[in-house]
Amino acid sequence: MGQEISGAPAAGKVQAVGLDFGTTNSAIAIVGADGSPRLARFPGAEGGDRSETFRSILFFEAPEETGGADSAVSVGNDAIRRYLAAAGNGRLVQSLKSFLADKTFESTDIMGETYSLGDLIAPILSALRDAAIAQFGELPPRIVVGRPVHFAAAGNPDEVLARSRLDIAIRRAGWTDVMFEYEPVAAAYDYALRITRDETVLIADFGGGTSDFSVLRLKPRTAAKHGGARYEILGNDGVGIAGDAFDGRVMRHLVAPALGRGTKYRSPYGMVLPAPTWPYTRLERWHHLSFLKARSTMLRFEELKRESFEPEKIAALIHIVENDLGYFLFRSVEKTKLGLSALEAADFMFSDPPVLIGKTVARRDFENWIARYLEQIAGCVDRLMTTVALKPGVIDSVFLTGGSSFVPAVRRIFIERFGADRIRMGDEFTSVARGLALRALDTDG
Repeated sequence: MGQEISGAPAAGKVQAVGLDFGTTNSAIAIVGADGSPRLARFPGAEGGDRSETFRSILFFEAPEETGGADSAVSVGNDAIRRYLAAAGNGRLVQSLKSFLADKTFESTDIMGETYSLGDLIAPILSALRDAAIAQFGELPPRIVVGRPVHFAAAGNPDEVLARSRLDIAIRRAGWTDVMFEYEPVAAAYDYALRITRDETVLIADFGGGTSDFSVLRLKPRTAAKHGGARYEILGNDGVGIAGDAFDGRVMRHLVAPALGRGTKYRSPYGMVLPAPTWPYTRLERWHHLSFLKARSTMLRFEELKRESFEPEKIAALIHIVENDLGYFLFRSVEKTKLGLSALEAADFMFSDPPVLIGKTVARRDFENWIARYLEQIAGCVDRLMTTVALKPGVIDSVFLTGGSSFVPAVRRIFIERFGADRIRMGDEFTSVARGLALRALDTDG
C-alpha cells in the first residue's frame, strides 16, 4: 500500500514534521538539524519525474485484475498507475477531504466491503509517513497538520466532526501528538523565509475544496533562528469554493450536455420530461462521481437510455460511469483550465470510444461560468479586511499559493484591491507543507 522510495535518509535528526493533507494533492515536510524544510518525494503518477506531491487518492482494483479473491488497494501516485494499467477496472476514490465535515457520510460500500471515512484516509496518511521515514529517518511523535479555516461540505458542515475524523485518521497512521494549524497561517511561515523586513501580509491559499485567507503581521525568518513571536494573526476567513468548484462549472457547461443533461425522455405514463439533473450534479463534484457506480444507479441509467430522445448521450454517460473515467475527465478539465490561464482560448478534448467530446473554450466563457464563485471569494476577502479593520494600502504584500491562484480572474481579485506590485506567488502545492514543518519546529518545546 506504500510507495517505493529510493535514496538514503537525510543527514541529521528530524526535528519537526508538517503534513498537508489536501483534497487533491498531499505533501509531507520535515525540518532537520539545519533548520530548513525539506519535502518527501514520490515517484510520478504516470511514470514521470519524481514529485513532491502525493495524490490524495485510492484505487480498489477488481479481483479479476489481481487474480485474488479480494480487491487490491493502492494509494497516491501508485493508485493512478494501477488504475491506468487496469484500464479503470475497479473503483477510484478521491477528494476524501471534502467528506470530513459531511454528517451524512458514515460509510460506503466498495466491492462488497464497508469502509468508514477513516478507513479510506488512514492508508493515504500512512503512505506519506512511510515515505518520510524512508527518506529522512525516524520521525518525532508530534506532527502539525494543516486544516482549512472552515471545513467545506454540502448542507451544514460539522467543524467538530471534521476535525475529530481527521485527528483519528492521523493517529491511525502512527502519530501520537497531533496539532492543527490553519493552512494560510502555515503558508505564512513559508513566506517568512523570503522577506527581509516586518510586513503586514494577506495570505491566500487556494486548495481543491476551500479557499482560505489570513492577515498577519509577519517577521522575517532565518534558518538559524526560530521560536518567539514571529507573527501576529489579525484575522482568518475562508469559503468552501476552490478548484473543484471551478472544475464543476466546466463539467456542467461543457461536458454534461454531451452526456444527456438537458435532453428529454418519455415517462412510462407517456409524458415528455427533462432528464433528471441529479446524475449531472454528482458529475460536477469529483468526489461523488465514483459513487454513481452502484448497481441500482446503473439500472436507472439503462432505463433512462431506453426512453430517451437522445439515447446515445445517455449511453455516453453510462460508459463514463461504468468504466470509472472520472480521472480522465479531470485531467481534460485541468488541461483546459491550465491553457486558459495563459491563453484567451483553449481546447477541451476527451476521448474514450465511443465517447468523444471536443470543443474550444474561450476564457471569457469560463470566467462567466465561475462568476458567482469569484464573487464569493472576493466577498470573503472583503469581509476579512473589514474584520481586521485595515485599509488595502496597509497590506505590504499578498502571498498567493495553490493551483487556482494561477487563474487570471482569481489573481484579478487581489490586483484590483491591492495592486499588481504587491502580489507574490508561492509554490502551488507545497508552500503549506513546508510552513507546517516550520510551525512544528516552533512548537517543539
